Amino acid sequence: MSSPTTDTTPLFTASEVETRTGVPATTLRQWERRYGVPNPERTPSGYRMYSPLDMACIEFIKNHILDGIPVSRAAQLWREAPNAQQQSNPVHPKAMPASSLVEAMLVATLEGDMTRAEKVLGQAHAIMPVEDVVLEIIQPTLIEIGEKWHRGEITIAHEHQATSFIKGRMLQLFEMAGSPRGGPVVVIACGPGEYHEIGALAIGIFLRRAGVRTHYLGANMPIVDLARFSREVRAAAVMLSCGSAEVIDAIRGQIHLLQEVVPTLIFGGRAFNERPALATELGGTYAGTDAAQALDYLLSVFDAAQKENAA
Repeated sequence: MSSPTTDTTPLFTASEVETRTGVPATTLRQWERRYGVPNPERTPSGYRMYSPLDMACIEFIKNHILDGIPVSRAAQLWREAPNAQQQSNPVHPKAMPASSLVEAMLVATLEGDMTRAEKVLGQAHAIMPVEDVVLEIIQPTLIEIGEKWHRGEITIAHEHQATSFIKGRMLQLFEMAGSPRGGPVVVIACGPGEYHEIGALAIGIFLRRAGVRTHYLGANMPIVDLARFSREVRAAAVMLSCGSAEVIDAIRGQIHLLQEVVPTLIFGGRAFNERPALATELGGTYAGTDAAQALDYLLSVFDAAQKENAA
């Protein structure tokens, strides 16, 4: 029989791990996304299953945190430990820092050198998980592109060229993440008149990679059609992105159509980042300021529902 610290047999659900270690499931997902550990397997329906090795990793990190060591350093120490070599994700010593990758990505996309931009993204994917590529490379690049346009340093044509390339690569990431056959269904869309969809697309990528069945409907989605589609796929939740007061006004009179077909309605986007209370006014909840927070919130909702059904 394998040693408890080398056994990679998937045995424990997220709820069981939380009970045994005292580490919340949402925290485990954050560690996995940000630091690459632990590394649970997935069931066909997308749920995480943790091995004794994963349990040892969690206890290792938890004990180091109690000793005052940051999570990032504890994760690094775990990857360097002899029993954790199969979990290791070493970074190449010549890897570029995120800030340099963002700058290289910015220059390449604005100059229309998409071959170079592909290489930059390849470098990023080689040293960090997809979620970090989105949060630390892609989104900062897009923010800087927007700032350059506002300052008059680039034209709208340059902005469209760069954004179109990045959106295309994000759609590829969404499709490559696949989708499980079972489990709850989430529908993501941008409200009517909302054309800024990168944030919503990022959430879709994160959800699919977390094992959630996710449909992404894109920009400028009429509420009537969104409600009909959500009913057809029996969605457990709808996530709606809105960036302006005008988009909010466009959905106020129709939001009941979504409330009638889905148990969970979640809002995100710039309009809600500026006024989170709007989500409650519209009968839903606020997703958070970025895709990582939205993912953690929605998975916590599903975890709670799973526990309730199992009770």
